[in-house]
Order: sequence, then C-alpha cells, then structure tokens
Amino acid sequence: MHAIYAAGIDRDDPLSVLGIGDVEPKPTPEDWVDVDVKAMSLNHHDVWALKGQALREEQVPMILGTDAAGIGPDGTPVVVHAVIGSPVRGDETLDPKRSLLSEVYPGTFAEKVRVPATNLIPLPEGMGFAEASCLPTAYLTAYRMLATKSATSAGDTVLIQGAGGGVATAAVVLGKAMGLRVWVTSRDAAKGEWAVSIGADEAFEVGARLPDKVDAVIETVGEATWDHSLKSLRPGGTIVVSGATSGAMPPSQLNRVFFLQLQIVGSTMGTAEEFHRLLALLAESGVKPIIDRTLAMDDAREGFAAMIDGTLRGKIVMTR
Repeated sequence: MHAIYAAGIDRDDPLSVLGIGDVEPKPTPEDWVDVDVKAMSLNHHDVWALKGQALREEQVPMILGTDAAGIGPDGTPVVVHAVIGSPVRGDETLDPKRSLLSEVYPGTFAEKVRVPATNLIPLPEGMGFAEASCLPTAYLTAYRMLATKSATSAGDTVLIQGAGGGVATAAVVLGKAMGLRVWVTSRDAAKGEWAVSIGADEAFEVGARLPDKVDAVIETVGEATWDHSLKSLRPGGTIVVSGATSGAMPPSQLNRVFFLQLQIVGSTMGTAEEFHRLLALLAESGVKPIIDRTLAMDDAREGFAAMIDGTLRGKIVMTR
C-alpha cells in the first residue's frame, strides 16, 4: 500500500528515515473497518515517531499518522478518531493500554486506514476532508483542555503559552469560539502578531508581566514557561498540561501551588464524545482550522521539514 512511513529510527536526523512508497501494513483486528483516506494532517507526534520517542526499533517499518478524513465503508464522509482504547468510566483516554494510531497499529498516512467502527465520526454537512483532517489530534487536544479540563466559561481569561504550536493555534481559535478572552505568549514577535490575527486578544513575550491574573493556562511548552504559568494564575486557577516540548522537569513551586490553591491538570487527546462536541462547536461558530499549506502525499518530506524547522503557521495537510 502506498504510504508515508517510518523506515527506521534516527533521533538526530529524522528525515533520513522517512519513507514514502509501498509498504505492507501491520495486521489489525478482523472486525475493524477500512476508511478510504482523502486527506491527512501532520503532527509533532509523527516527527517524534521518527526520532524513536513514539516508536521502538522493533516496530518499524510503521505507517505514520494520527489524523485523517475520508470515506467510510458505507460511503459516508468521516473523520477518524485516533485513540484506540476501551472506555474506562466512559473515557477511552483512561485505558492504561490505549494507544494512538501509528503507535501499535498502522497510522493514517496511507491510501486506507483500518480502525474500529466506533472510531468513525460522521462529517458535518459543509465540512471538507482537508479541514476535518486537522481535527483528531491538535484540535481535539485543545478542545478537551479548554472545554473539559480548564474550569473556564465565557468571559474568563486564558493564557496560551507558545503561540504558533499546533495545539496552541487550535486553542486560540477554539477559545475565541467559546467566548474566552485569549492571551498568548511567544519568543517570536511575528508569531505573536500572527496569533492576534487569527483571534488572540493580546500577545506578550514569554515571561512578561501580564495586565491581570488569568483563570487558566494552556501549557504545552513545559520547563521554559512553567514559572510564568504559575505566576500568571489567579488564586484557585488552573494549569492544563498536555505537553512539555522544552523539558519536563521544571521547579514545582509547591508553596505557590498549595498557598494559592492552584489546580494542575493533565490532559491527553480527547474522547469520541468530545470529538462530536468539537464538531458541533465548529459548525455553530463557523470557525475553521488554520491550514498552513496543502501538499500531495509524495511531497510529505517538505511538510516534515517545515515542522522540524518550526516554520509553520497552522496545520500541514496532505491529500490523495
């Protein structure tokens, strides 16, 4: 099957082990169903797989990709929910054996992807495959952080650390759709200006003193912004953490945490139920995912290079 895949593992030069061509998919359960993939989008997870952070040597070759939209077995346009797991207390992300597509089972960067039928989410009328393919990882992660984990409501203020990242970008546009006041930080003034152009209310330098304390922080950066995140919260506020791209071991500042009764909440991906709610929000608000560029599958190397270099402004979509 024609696919984009990890042909090996290389922490220092991930592009050297990126394969584009025919590869035999790994087996999947017999009761899973096929989706004819029409569009797929790139995430940092795909680069981490090439670096060996999401895959081991014995697992390659592995078809990459967690995001896709296409045609289901009954001819219905669908978007693929990437979390593979059994619900625990109604939440499949709490399954200790849960995985994402491309970790245990073949990913979405191929002509077809096989998934459980329950992982097929019908597309709302008017939503195209390219837009839908942006949603399963970055946008679902951002939606869960804001709608389920942050304890905020319309009119509250959220601080999003690291403008320009995939989840951060999604959080900006979704936060505005939810009626939140959205502030962002960035080390790059141009990225901050861009975040304002897509919906953020204000942009600040990383570590800057803010005009007010915020109700919640959307944290994907980790060590480099952790001190600022803690100091920016109002008493009783919440930090929602879904990543630590700059390092995972910042000083904990437990005195500040307990004295101000701060909440530190972990968040990973989202559930199928949250995915349905995300689609409803997009349909109601008219908000669309931000797409940096659209490439053919065979030009995927360009997209991976842009992600590694950090030159993105939104999602990279690949189409068949």
